[in-house]
Amino acid sequence: MTRFVLNRLLLGVVLLWLVVTVVFLALHAVPGDPAAILLGSEGSGAVTPEALARVRSQLGLDKPILVQYSDYLAGLVRMDFGTSFRSADIQVLSYIGDRLPKTLELVLMAALIAVVVGIPTGALAARIGGLADTVISSLTTLGISMPVYVIGTVFVLVFSLQMGWFPAGGYTAIEANPSAHFMRLVLPAIALSFGITSVVARMTRSAVLETVAQDWVRTARSQGLPRSVVFRRHVIRNSLNPVVTTLGLEIGSLLGSTVLIERVFTWPGMGSLLVDSVNSRDYPMVQGIVIVIAALFILINLIVDILYGVLDPRARR
Repeated sequence: MTRFVLNRLLLGVVLLWLVVTVVFLALHAVPGDPAAILLGSEGSGAVTPEALARVRSQLGLDKPILVQYSDYLAGLVRMDFGTSFRSADIQVLSYIGDRLPKTLELVLMAALIAVVVGIPTGALAARIGGLADTVISSLTTLGISMPVYVIGTVFVLVFSLQMGWFPAGGYTAIEANPSAHFMRLVLPAIALSFGITSVVARMTRSAVLETVAQDWVRTARSQGLPRSVVFRRHVIRNSLNPVVTTLGLEIGSLLGSTVLIERVFTWPGMGSLLVDSVNSRDYPMVQGIVIVIAALFILINLIVDILYGVLDPRARR
């Protein structure tokens, strides 16, 4: 198991380096000069070549791109993500650290909903069949096909503006008002969980149906074990491997979906910060956010690989 984990960690480091390189090159290839955007946002009137050169020098953009790249990698090794282009007082890593818990809270709540709702629903559809299976399959198809921002917008219109059950958006710190914090968390978390819950339910249904068709299940039934016992103790456990893998991949994709949900519900997480940073060409902030998201995605997949190895020892080979 130790060698298995070390191999995954080494692969994760290589993938993270590739992400850093691709993001760095992509940002520098995007049209738009951060120095010109910064001068324009300061309302300094016409952008003169002298002012532009001065700001580019302050931001380090006057250096050759290979020098910028090597300086950035050296900073990452020291856990120095640099400072924001918008203000030298804003440390990228500390600023992301303030936003990250808010995004993780949203993602973990959505994942919890997916596990609590998706796995039992998929297992129920596989066991009962008939009309219930048809209804659940139709609902999961709808959940997968609807974009997350559409679900979020519909939720705001129906549950906030029409019914008034939940706030339309915003954020309240949990230490300031726990109940208000929970009320503002529920709606975006449910909207974010729609797609992953549907995927988990369908994967659980398929895995359970495949497991039920195995010979050892029929053997267990022929030995007199009740169907409910066989289903609960044996079928469900042996169906979890593909579900765990799917859940891990989908949790990673939730990190990307938060960009849209946070904009719809004005949730102050990394997603909304990423959009603002892209619009202002804040290279260090964008790079820092993408690196953190990529690192989380790699970490989640490492955890999934370890769980898969625990559930199925053959996967460690």
